[in-house]
Amino acid sequence: MARRSGGRRARVAERAAPLAEAVKPVRPGQTGGKFRPLSDADVLAIVENAFRILDEVGFADATPHCIETCTAAGAVLGDDGRLRMPRSLIERTLQQARRNLVLHGQDPQWDLDLSGTRVHFSTAGAAVMLADSENRLYRDSEAQDLYDMARIADACEHIHMFQRTCVPRDIADNYALDINTLYCSVMGTSKHVGSSWTLYPHLEKSFEMLHMISGGEAAWRARPFVSQSNCFVVPPLKFATDALECLRVAVQGGMPVLLLSAAQAGATAPAYLAGTVSQAWAECLGGLAYVNAIEPGAPAILGAWPFVSDLRTGAMSGGSPEQGLLSAACAQVGNHLDLPFGTACGMSDAKFPDFQAGAERAATVLQAALSGANIVYESAGMYASLLGACPESMLLDNDILGAVGRAVRGIEVNADTLSFAEIERICCSGEGHYLGSDTTLQVMQSEYIYPDLSDRTSPTVWEELGKPVLLDRTVEQARELLANHVPRHVSHQLDEQLRAEFPIFLSREAMGR
Repeated sequence: MARRSGGRRARVAERAAPLAEAVKPVRPGQTGGKFRPLSDADVLAIVENAFRILDEVGFADATPHCIETCTAAGAVLGDDGRLRMPRSLIERTLQQARRNLVLHGQDPQWDLDLSGTRVHFSTAGAAVMLADSENRLYRDSEAQDLYDMARIADACEHIHMFQRTCVPRDIADNYALDINTLYCSVMGTSKHVGSSWTLYPHLEKSFEMLHMISGGEAAWRARPFVSQSNCFVVPPLKFATDALECLRVAVQGGMPVLLLSAAQAGATAPAYLAGTVSQAWAECLGGLAYVNAIEPGAPAILGAWPFVSDLRTGAMSGGSPEQGLLSAACAQVGNHLDLPFGTACGMSDAKFPDFQAGAERAATVLQAALSGANIVYESAGMYASLLGACPESMLLDNDILGAVGRAVRGIEVNADTLSFAEIERICCSGEGHYLGSDTTLQVMQSEYIYPDLSDRTSPTVWEELGKPVLLDRTVEQARELLANHVPRHVSHQLDEQLRAEFPIFLSREAMGR
């Protein structure tokens, strides 16, 4: 009996140890593309419609640099001031565009391969409030909240990159806001970071910070670990001039760009979903033409992010079922064009983590991931249709993203997994079950994923444990994580140099450093 007990303890210890990357049931960059809400003919019709929109409608309010660069590449500036892009320009752009893009982390273990239909999950958003689920209140978001959420993302296995989640409302100056948004993000995680800038001189100054962290401009250009989220277009089909200038500086500085079109169906895009997908892709392809006119093959992610309006009120509805459909359809077009693609799914209309939040997040993220979107942004922590960000929710959402990732992986079918020999042995030996099978023990962690927080205990055990409430447990875990998880991928010495050069808002003590 002692030998059996010791063997069991050894097996339990082995199962509790961290899994090797090769045997994990869910890994970054699994291949999606199984969910296809559009037929092949539908995809071709949408692409043709996008070409027609670019050729016949074009963009208003192009900047002088955009006009000069794009007309030199083949665009036409009309007498009405609209910049139109003929089919020949877009087809040449598609030939020049970068494929097989890799987004780098500060730590190479977090590099993300965006080739094909490989799927990854990211945060994102520009929430102006923090959803404090412990005290059930909303308050202005602050720099500390942004840094804390970056640290939580750093510790979450299924959140593969961190894009800025909230706006530090305690920093009034726009330059200091842009600098500290970047600083809080890159100090909080060694994963790839996405951020945005209000004015291009702020980005030029930010490059100085990034070069310092990288060890020089050449090292930065070799492994750019920050991408720019750029809303270069104000739908429908009107350029945002300040954002266009930030886009120009990012491309020239070697920073990957997320070309983000974020219309609302029924408000700033057509009410018909097919029309919204067409407009979103026309806008993104127009941005891609500008990027490649600046520098052919510059790293860019096509960010067709159409949102949904509740047409009864006009308000955004991020948790609607149409949100998942729109994102999946946009991803399908991205797969057809073989372009690095990201979309937004997972934001809930709920105000705090509850049934509505979990249902909306899972339903929309699942569609985008199964469709093969390379990055599903806003997949964790976002509430009140992007007005609020909830740190504790990121831990709950990590479980959801793991489950979605398991669905993306699917089922492997081969001679071993079909299990005929084992079925024959178990049935014919009279054993009658597979619980003690060597195969069951062998694959229980490689074939199955287990949640970190979700409760799978029986009602009896749940009562014996004091009837724990999932959100209360999550709040405790977030508090413990933030008390102990202080990333130190940026050295104390380099941090001091950054503080001497830039107006850093958070003290070292506030950051636990």
